[in-house]
Amino acid sequence: MNYLLAMAPQGEGGGGWESTLIMFGAIFAIFYFMIIRPQQKRAKERDKLLSNLTKGDKVITSSGIHATIAGIDEKTCLLDVGNNIKLKFDRSAIASVNQPKDAEK
Repeated sequence: MNYLLAMAPQGEGGGGWESTLIMFGAIFAIFYFMIIRPQQKRAKERDKLLSNLTKGDKVITSSGIHATIAGIDEKTCLLDVGNNIKLKFDRSAIASVNQPKDAEK
């Protein structure tokens, strides 16, 4: 009887390399769907926002300045902040575009 117990296969302890590979694959999938993919989606939306800027759009900069686009260049925007005061900003400084409520529908 003791001879049969000695012949039985023993566990490897922590599992084989297959389970480790599956675990790493699962962790990568979680990171991809929870972090990488949403970040890429936000970057595409931001690029679309910056490429669709036109003269006359009401914008808010990342520093919180509300202005109207008075001129636009490849990398910069000339913003009219009121009283004929114009400031030059990089396009990347534009945080959002204010849409009228009628345009959202």
